Amino acid sequence: MEPSDSFKALYDTIVKLRSPEGCKWDREQSPSSLRGALVEETYECLEAIDENNSEHIAEELGDLFLLAVMISYMHEQEGKFSVADVLQKINEKLIRRHPHVFGDVKVKDSAEILNNWAKIKIEQEGRKPKDSIMDEVSAAIPPMDRAYVLQKKASKVGFDWQTREGVVEKINEELDEVCDASGDAAVEEELGDLLFSVINLCRYLKVEPSVALRRTNSKFTERFKYVEKKMKETGKEMCQNNLEIMDKYWEEAKNIP
Repeated sequence: MEPSDSFKALYDTIVKLRSPEGCKWDREQSPSSLRGALVEETYECLEAIDENNSEHIAEELGDLFLLAVMISYMHEQEGKFSVADVLQKINEKLIRRHPHVFGDVKVKDSAEILNNWAKIKIEQEGRKPKDSIMDEVSAAIPPMDRAYVLQKKASKVGFDWQTREGVVEKINEELDEVCDASGDAAVEEELGDLLFSVINLCRYLKVEPSVALRRTNSKFTERFKYVEKKMKETGKEMCQNNLEIMDKYWEEAKNIP
């Protein structure tokens, strides 16, 4: 089946679901009510990509397609814009912002491509330049990912560490300040600075912090499940008094491939 046929089939299904003869739950939804699902499905798609599971990736991308088309069709029903408008606008934007592919502009590297992209947004699309490059980063991005993007923006204009040692030294400095902090507000502030510095090290080493943390979360989860399993098998309670036993199983879990 051609992509156009598959998309038309999805569109027709959504139209049916939102019709009086369709599904009551789907008719009751709105763009606002689907915001949470959009975020959740995005993260599930990221998890599938991390797993490198093609079947799972295809499934999760399908869920994202569903939400994108569903929300677009809700606006079509209100006469604000159509699903076709959404597709046409993104296609026009892609062509406009890639003059080195669809035009005769010559570029030497990816940095020049991104610079041209920024110029096109202002000169051709009429977007008003932000007062600060920090304003280009959406406040709706989750805090850790937003810190990462803010740091990347600053780095592009030369505001960056010269060496990895400097970044590590900053982390140690912030850790000392956490240890010296007194009072809930001060501790919270210093921990925020520490987290920001660790994220900066991730960026400096070209590691996406959210990806690294997702992997660590998965690793912690699997090892903890092993501890739970062994404690249950031996009839031991998961509690502070049995911490030494749990630590022993934790070390065992670390050696499991």
